[in-house]
Amino acid sequence: MNHPREIRGTLDRRCFLGAIATAAGVPLHAALAQAAHDQGAGLRAPRPTHHAPRARRLLVVFLTGGFSHLDTFDPKPTLTRLHGKPVPSTGLRPEEAAARPLLGSPFRFTPRGQSGLMVSELFPRLGAFADDLCVIRSMHTDIVEHFQAVLAMHTGSATVPMPSLGSWLSHGLGTFNPNLPSYVVLCERLPYAGVQVFSSGFLPPIHEGVRVIPGAHSIADLEPPPRPLALAELERMMLRDIEDRYQAEPHRQARVRDRGATFEVARGMMHEAPDALDTAREPARVRALYGVAEGDRTSFASQCLMARRLLERGVRTVEIVDTGSSDNWDAHGNMHDHVPKALRVDRALAALLGDLKARGLLDDTLVAICTEFGRTPWTDGPSGKGRNHHARAFTALLAGAGVKGGIAHGQTDDIGESIVANPVHIHDYHATILHLMGIDHTRLVYRYAGRDFRLTDVDGEVVREVLA
Repeated sequence: MNHPREIRGTLDRRCFLGAIATAAGVPLHAALAQAAHDQGAGLRAPRPTHHAPRARRLLVVFLTGGFSHLDTFDPKPTLTRLHGKPVPSTGLRPEEAAARPLLGSPFRFTPRGQSGLMVSELFPRLGAFADDLCVIRSMHTDIVEHFQAVLAMHTGSATVPMPSLGSWLSHGLGTFNPNLPSYVVLCERLPYAGVQVFSSGFLPPIHEGVRVIPGAHSIADLEPPPRPLALAELERMMLRDIEDRYQAEPHRQARVRDRGATFEVARGMMHEAPDALDTAREPARVRALYGVAEGDRTSFASQCLMARRLLERGVRTVEIVDTGSSDNWDAHGNMHDHVPKALRVDRALAALLGDLKARGLLDDTLVAICTEFGRTPWTDGPSGKGRNHHARAFTALLAGAGVKGGIAHGQTDDIGESIVANPVHIHDYHATILHLMGIDHTRLVYRYAGRDFRLTDVDGEVVREVLA
């Protein structure tokens, strides 16, 4: 594929009729798309999928810092029994390898729901939805540093920044609502790797994740200052002159068109975004369900409620980034640091799943709850109470459209160090998400700088065992 899958503009009547006349044997949508591309125009309707999708929209909840699989969704009684026993270990770097004491989890696990899925006491409310959760216990990634691992979980690449998952979905599927971005990121503080995690990279800028910073003014310049009509008209004339000049240079036409497309979305956002982001419009009982206090516009609970409002208004992909590159789930010093982090998200996540379910949105919404890597089964020293980074095994969750609920897929060894059954690489995780959205990950390709790129690079397999 050597052109954007979503381009914007209008077809003139002659091109439209010509597209129909030459569409013999070709689906009309494909003929119109090609004609749109040739004429620098575009289609804003959702794009055709490779196969029937189970999910129409995606919600990603990213818990920054690497939450511990051993203290949340992958119980290890043997680890508790061997607490304090020195074992050979690996560190963040090869020179840090040494014998270190095992650390049993300080948290109690109990079977939840009819499925009996084991969930830690850290997530009492989310555990109530155990029968909707698919827990993948055999995730693994390539690099054990935060920056690279966060980048990889979002873009599939731990080294060179690439387009993010949400951007690929926008490129591949289009949008339901032209007045809102196809990809929105609720992000109070930037995670490791910063804005690169929701960048469109070499894809057209219309697919960039739009960051919403929770607060009174969530999106900068959403409400432009009043200007005299004459000045506004002069500015429009100036912009038209600049565009005409650039359009005369073929190598710049695409860039001008793409930039113009982002302005069109921005104009639509001025009408719809203020309402979508205003949780005060929700009934008091709904805000109470999430734990959103009067006047609260910044909490994780408020962001979860915003996410639901965005999803139901046609945003294709919504991501919530919990905390940022500091004061996050990176519990080196003490695993009890997970307690306030879990308390911050547990109630709101449960409320969000329940709310989506009650409204029928979970039937065609895929929910992915993930982190960048796991934690070691050992601690850093004899008196240590925390865990180090661990890339060889960790946990991620899926729920909603097309996913088997109440199951644990994959298995780690008795202390949670290594995967012993059904490993799932981040490329497999991404391939599975794309599959559920109706996309064959090997066919969602974009040609750039003489090479075909895709989210899963040259790897990735759909994890069919988790599909309903």
